[in-house]
Amino acid sequence: MAKNTALRYNQKMKSREILDKKVVCEDSAIGEVKEVIMDPAQWKVTHLEVKLNREAAEFVLGTRKGGIRNLLAVSAIGNVDEKVNLKVKKGQLHIYLKAPKP
Repeated sequence: MAKNTALRYNQKMKSREILDKKVVCEDSAIGEVKEVIMDPAQWKVTHLEVKLNREAAEFVLGTRKGGIRNLLAVSAIGNVDEKVNLKVKKGQLHIYLKAPKP
């Protein structure tokens, strides 16, 4: 697979290939992928755990502290190439992010 080619639905990706990729929303990095979360009952990936940068944490969560991890619903993902590109607007991020359960 070419590095600059976006993944197609019929292609496969190992979880380790997505870890530490930058997550981008409207051409701005909001953080990076730290974990892949799946529903074991359905064997389906449901969320990516994203370590938010300071700007995204302030914009979405209203906190000035970066490094906060949140779960990002996979329904927000547009395509994946050298980064995870979101198909949602920054103003919609709060809909797709939730704090992980302890």
